[in-house]
Amino acid sequence: MRRVCFALVVLMVVVGSAAAEQRLFELKMTDGSTIVGYVEAETPERVVLRTLGGAVIEVARANVISLIEAKGRVVNGQYFREDSNPTRLFFAPTGRSIKKGEGYVGVYEIFLSFVQVGITDRLSIGAGTPLLFGFDGDRPFWVTPKVQVYEGRTASAAVGVLHFLNIEGVNLGIAYAAGTFGTRDDALTVGLGWAYANNNDNNEGSVVVMVGGERRLSRRVKFITENYAFTGGGIASAGFRFLGESFSADIGLFAPLGVGDLLIALPIVNFVWKF
Repeated sequence: MRRVCFALVVLMVVVGSAAAEQRLFELKMTDGSTIVGYVEAETPERVVLRTLGGAVIEVARANVISLIEAKGRVVNGQYFREDSNPTRLFFAPTGRSIKKGEGYVGVYEIFLSFVQVGITDRLSIGAGTPLLFGFDGDRPFWVTPKVQVYEGRTASAAVGVLHFLNIEGVNLGIAYAAGTFGTRDDALTVGLGWAYANNNDNNEGSVVVMVGGERRLSRRVKFITENYAFTGGGIASAGFRFLGESFSADIGLFAPLGVGDLLIALPIVNFVWKF
């Protein structure tokens, strides 16, 4: 019985060691380059990595800025870096959240700036304002608090508000709930919101339904679609996200629906940098 227990312990150690060796790491160097691979050996003086192509590289510690576990995955021998902007589609939020201390800044449609920062792993707060100047009154801006209420392996859910301020005395915005189902590469997002606009004279509101999705096409490209339905019409959109390490760019088209017989397609141009 002792021999059996000893054999099981040895087996667990061997399996655990093998699993640890297969963890993927990103090594950033002082010359600005990044190497993705498996750690073969580490000492206070050097790091030895086996790249995805099988080459063994030895790097002096003095030339290493950081060595962290990679967040992406390997597909047919290529490293697919994780989307650096997974908390949004083109404009609509997903059920995912940014972590404490993380954040991103970006520009929607060339002139709508925004920033979002993680206060905790589930709570984030953001704000934005148009980049154009020349407003007669107070400068308009918006705030975007968001709380993730659930996070699982393949599903997540969040609630939040997009609220506008300094819009000529009108209390304007949308409160929403969003759920995302799938992986960081391929997922469906469904949202339900209440768009409100009120002042001292009247109160108006409308239910808004959003269905969107994302699908990874290649190492650097992801397909994005985001579609809305509301009283009197809707919006359909589709396009692509080009992925970098911390920077992403969205290029696509959106078309208002139910506004007449003529179908008009307008451009989507977004840039986001994660910090």
